[in-house]
Amino acid sequence: MFAGALDAGVLSPALPALTKAFAIAPRDSAWVFTLYLIANVVAIPIAAKLSDVYGRRPVYIACLVTFGCGSAFAVAAPTFDAFLAARAIQAIGAGGIFPVATAAIADGVPLERRGAALGMLGAVWGLAAIVGPNLGGVVTHFWSWRWIFAVNVPLAAIVALLAMRTVPPGAARRRGPLDVVGIAALSVGLIGLMVGLTRLDAWGFVIAIGAFLALTVIERGAADPVIAPDLFATRQLALTYALELVIGMLEAALFFIPSALVAAQHLNAALAGLVAAVGAFIFVATIPLAGRALDAFGSRTVLASGAILSALGLGSFALTMHSLPLSIVTIALAGVGFGALLGAPTRYIITSEVGQDRRASGVGLLSIFLIMGMIVGGSLAGGIVGADIGDASAFRTTYLTFAALALAAAFGTRFLASKLRERGLSA
Repeated sequence: MFAGALDAGVLSPALPALTKAFAIAPRDSAWVFTLYLIANVVAIPIAAKLSDVYGRRPVYIACLVTFGCGSAFAVAAPTFDAFLAARAIQAIGAGGIFPVATAAIADGVPLERRGAALGMLGAVWGLAAIVGPNLGGVVTHFWSWRWIFAVNVPLAAIVALLAMRTVPPGAARRRGPLDVVGIAALSVGLIGLMVGLTRLDAWGFVIAIGAFLALTVIERGAADPVIAPDLFATRQLALTYALELVIGMLEAALFFIPSALVAAQHLNAALAGLVAAVGAFIFVATIPLAGRALDAFGSRTVLASGAILSALGLGSFALTMHSLPLSIVTIALAGVGFGALLGAPTRYIITSEVGQDRRASGVGLLSIFLIMGMIVGGSLAGGIVGADIGDASAFRTTYLTFAALALAAAFGTRFLASKLRERGLSA
């Protein structure tokens, strides 16, 4: 999972070298990330569904092999088109690793200890977000951007061999016809939505709306739907997915902190990145603690606390971003809040509420909502900042907006089940 998360952002510092190597226009390099994200999002529900039907082990190993093959192709890619194809293969494998691994852990860990276990997974994901750009910069500087992918090949092989012995083959193995039509409609809808959001293409939105409307009809009549309607059957489930969308929007706030510091304090890029890393490290350190808090206090308390701390941190940062010491304090405060929000709470709810036969599908859908939220949040921030990335007042408005979103999330947590109801100890 660490390797799959790492590859989402590890290429950031390598883009100039990659652009030069393939002699492409700088704007075309955006496809390195866009295509990875699209293929990743499309692969998530498919791999999750197959895991619920055929068991965790075979699907998990297949995802690892796919990821390793894509990495090998990326190392040897002779052209930019071949490299993009390799990235898509990588993303298809990575898209299945996270929900299947989460479901496998939820299958084997008792409910009273599940929060801590899922918190460890969240910490791995957060650590990859910090290590990725730094590792990519070092490898590119001293060797070549191609070697960024080389380590994935032996790693995938080793983990696949270990998985043959350690990953449970089970899950419910609920047999049924694969919902090919539903998968196709979902894929078209997700691609259309992402194209619409990332490129502001009206036709992308039109295609997405049409595909999702068709998906609603298809899933109601499907014998074994890929997105089962009962994943939204309870208030707890529906609200959790809605909260994950908002959490994804808030996560986008992390990417703009260095730019805001440069605009407000005229720091150089390296120092601005170092200050932003303070929040990232605290965020990662908080995740496992939040996982343990889940076991002690329940998901509603942890999510509410995380949302309130995020709102205080982001709002304070908006008002004090001209001061370096105050910026560090407010970023750290927001980091604690993000650690509670982005760790395990929503996955804890889904794995507890959804039956074992649909557990991977439920977690996979949660990942889709998170990614969609990140895209919407990034688009929102970009729209507020506009073309003048040096305007500190625009960043102030951006972070006040994010703080308001965090407060809305905190209010929404009031309608989640209490710890006793969540554990089935109260009517």
